[in-house]
Amino acid sequence: MSHFSSMFNGLARSFSIKRGKNPGNGDGREAAETMAKDAKKNDLILRSSGVVNIDGSDNFASVFSKRGRKGVNQDCAIVWEEFGCQADMLFCGIFDGHGPWGHFVAKKVRESMPSSLLCNWQETLARASLDEDIDLESDKKHQRFHIWKHSFLKTCALVDQELEHYRKIDSFHSGTTALTIVRQGELIFVANVGDSRAVLATTSDDGTLVPVQLTVDFKPNLPQEAERIIQCKGRVFCLHDEPGDQFVVLATDGVWDVISNQEAVQIVSSAPDKAKAAKHLVESAARAWKKKRKGIAVDDISAICLFFHSIPLS
Repeated sequence: MSHFSSMFNGLARSFSIKRGKNPGNGDGREAAETMAKDAKKNDLILRSSGVVNIDGSDNFASVFSKRGRKGVNQDCAIVWEEFGCQADMLFCGIFDGHGPWGHFVAKKVRESMPSSLLCNWQETLARASLDEDIDLESDKKHQRFHIWKHSFLKTCALVDQELEHYRKIDSFHSGTTALTIVRQGELIFVANVGDSRAVLATTSDDGTLVPVQLTVDFKPNLPQEAERIIQCKGRVFCLHDEPGDQFVVLATDGVWDVISNQEAVQIVSSAPDKAKAAKHLVESAARAWKKKRKGIAVDDISAICLFFHSIPLS
């Protein structure tokens, strides 16, 4: 990004950083929430089925969700174009609630996580720009990664604390996955909690699309995950010539329980209308449930297909 350093300086000036004051928690959070309201008003935020394709943008995202046969749909998603009023940034998040209050938890996290992340990113960015020991120009990718990593970790901790104090929701017996991606220019930053999955479709040397799994499914059948849950006093139980990279699929386990990474890439790439690519994938998964998991209630199924080119693939 040619104006990377100027962006740091501009954000640094936008925060009143004084000794003894924690920037971002007050005015920063309010500013982030204001940005979210403006983005929603200007159709830059999508929270239901449809597409986001802003004129002049390199982003193209398709979103679709389908309720299963277990009751209320506990999946939800969000796409935020021009994240943080930055023309080259986009935020995607997909959430799969579980437990009696899972749908409320998923929606609460969807509402609070983007603005909280934006606030923490701006605060971390401002602090980094004022730190004489950090050379932001020396390794831009490396610095960006650590800034986003710090911002994501802080955001997840804060959102978790918010849920604990939200009396209207029982977040002890209920929760949600949180799979999120920030695209910043030509870079993407992925953060994942739970067993939703992100799969990147990239072009191989012979021109075919190859799936690259970007996240680990944190399911209790992983020994280290089961151990982590127990150590945290949790319970494990079941309830009754273009650039090589083409697109990334974010989906809940309603897709991945019956569709492989390769099948998902093929389904999305073969969709006749890229605006309906997510719906195409979700409906394919719904059909696969009926064939592969007879007698088992169909799970909620949701997907986001984020294409990396302003003109969708033909």
